[in-house]
Amino acid sequence: MIEVRPGGRRRIDRVLGPGYLTGLGDLPLPVLRERRDEAAQEETDLSYLRRLLHARIDIVRAEQERRSSGGEASIVDRLASILADNALGPAAGSGRHQQLEPSRAGEHRRHAEALIGDTGLTDVGSLSDDKLAAALDTYAAEEASVSSFRRQVQTVMDTLNAEIAGRYSSGAATVDQLLDSELGRAEE
Repeated sequence: MIEVRPGGRRRIDRVLGPGYLTGLGDLPLPVLRERRDEAAQEETDLSYLRRLLHARIDIVRAEQERRSSGGEASIVDRLASILADNALGPAAGSGRHQQLEPSRAGEHRRHAEALIGDTGLTDVGSLSDDKLAAALDTYAAEEASVSSFRRQVQTVMDTLNAEIAGRYSSGAATVDQLLDSELGRAEE
C-alpha cells in the first residue's frame, strides 16, 4: 500500500504534506506554479499506477469468468480484447487531461508485480482459484488506496489552480507577467 510519510522526501510526501498549502496567499506566483506542476506530476504517476492495477484486475476477472463459464480460450488469446474492453468503456474519474508522462513507470510496474509476490500474472491459468481470488483482493485494495491518494492530490491541484486563477481575476497577476517569465526562462 502507498503511504504518505510526514516530512518524507518523496514527491507524494511533499504534495500531501500538511504545510504544502499553507500560506498560499503569501507565495510568489512562480512558486505556486511549481507546486501545481509538482502535484500534476504526482497525479500523473498515480493515474499510471492505477491503470496498471486496473489491467491486472481485468485479467484476473477474465480468468475467473473463463473458469466459471467453462470457456476454452486462453487468457493470452483474449488479452487484447480484455484490456481494450476497459480502455474503450465509459470514462470514470476526474476526466482530467494529462499532458505529462509518468516519471516513475518502471517503479510502478515493479510495485504492481510485487503485490502478489512470486505468483505473478504470467500464467493466471495455473493459479488456484484461491490464489486468483487473493490476487484480485490485493489488486482491488491497492487500487482503492491509489485512487484515494490520487483524489487527495487532485484536491491540492484544484486549490493551487484556484489561488493562481484568483490572482489573475483580481489583477494581482497578469498574462503579460506570465509571458515575460516564460520568455526569461526560455532565454536562460
